[in-house]
Amino acid sequence: MKIAVIGGGIAGLSAGYELLLQNHQVTIFEASGYLGGQASTFEVGNQFLEKGYHHLFTSDKDIIQLMNELGIENNLQWIPSKVGIYKSNKIWNFATPLDLLKFKPLSFISRIRLGLVALYLQRQKNWKKYENVTAHKWLQKMVGKNAYQAVWEPLLRGKFGSQYKNIGMTWFWGKIALRFASREKGMSKELLGYPMGSFRIISDRLSEKILDLGGNIHTNTNIHEVIVDKNICKGIRILNSDNSYEDSEFDAVLSTAPSHVLPKIAKLPEHYAKNLNKMDYLTAVLVVLSLNKPLSGIYWLNVADEDIPFVGVIEHTNFISPKHYDGNHIVYFSNYLSKDHHLYSKNLNELLEIFIPAIKKINPEFDENWINDAHYFRVEAAQPIITKNYSELIPNHRTPIQNLYLANTTQIYPEDRGTNYSVRIGRKIAHMILEDHNHKIIDRLPAPVIANSFTNSKNF
Repeated sequence: MKIAVIGGGIAGLSAGYELLLQNHQVTIFEASGYLGGQASTFEVGNQFLEKGYHHLFTSDKDIIQLMNELGIENNLQWIPSKVGIYKSNKIWNFATPLDLLKFKPLSFISRIRLGLVALYLQRQKNWKKYENVTAHKWLQKMVGKNAYQAVWEPLLRGKFGSQYKNIGMTWFWGKIALRFASREKGMSKELLGYPMGSFRIISDRLSEKILDLGGNIHTNTNIHEVIVDKNICKGIRILNSDNSYEDSEFDAVLSTAPSHVLPKIAKLPEHYAKNLNKMDYLTAVLVVLSLNKPLSGIYWLNVADEDIPFVGVIEHTNFISPKHYDGNHIVYFSNYLSKDHHLYSKNLNELLEIFIPAIKKINPEFDENWINDAHYFRVEAAQPIITKNYSELIPNHRTPIQNLYLANTTQIYPEDRGTNYSVRIGRKIAHMILEDHNHKIIDRLPAPVIANSFTNSKNF
């Protein structure tokens, strides 16, 4: 088979790699000039670093297995995390049961209740029972209004903005289950993984393997149209830099782009296109500072005070040593925003004017002279909005167009989007394509040949 993959992120690369392992021809088309998608990188101190913070959990078996296959398993290091929460103008450690007991913004009873509910969720395996309720309602009822408003509501609001009351409880269950699953038995602290050299080593090695196996990768390539004839996908039409078009035939096409992209390039039945256009996302807006001093002692700081204009402070060099970045202390300030949010359209300097006073609240000693460099990234379609009964909304991987497939983060459920699940969905969809192709071959065989095949098999 000849298969086109639209999108050079981790899902697209994983699908292409798996298809090539099964001896099929693959061409990957990426609109940008780089690979890796949401795990793409930039340079800091002669080292690559993710534009958006990334790490792995010990439960991320799919990407760990892939790294083993690619021969880069020795790059993966497991490190105890340092998690905190900024509440009531103070940083509180928030990684262990003892930390929770010391969290004085809540009463002792509320702390116990918060911990017991987290433990209860960690032991639940049936996510479907949470499908018809929002996290907003369930958490208020179970942990109490005070604990919810102090901890979970600000984080839900920061993660999903004005949509926070609509988020399904299954999404929250997945977050709690994942965090606890990354704690070794007998350990109160979680372990987080990081591929030394950045996540770029995974996309680089995948692209090398794809090329070695005879695949093709085209960056800076825009897909103008998926060619469809009589409801069968026949190939793709590329828009060249000189505004000319180039048609290429393929036996199957896989799109790993965000859901709303496919209706723009393929003539889909109205019901399927409507469903894709309903899949809503938030944009990740990130300011990344290189500092000459550490900001805090925390790697992952959740911000629960609403007067702070960002929801997360991820100090990467409290996870990976600053020596890897020429001594720079790397800090991400993150938000997930809708396009109508007042921060969405602001540039780096405008965001810094707003952020710096808030950074000084987190660390009163902070001074602008600490900043060696500043970077700004906006990752579109970063976070699908997971509402209640979400399983009923997920678009089918098999589109109504024969030989046209879809695989993206809106279809990762009940888990949330992440590099591990991008690997899983990419390899899964590759096998789905091959399974469909094999069934079509059997369907095309003359009836006597099929009968003889069964007879011979039985006699054997």
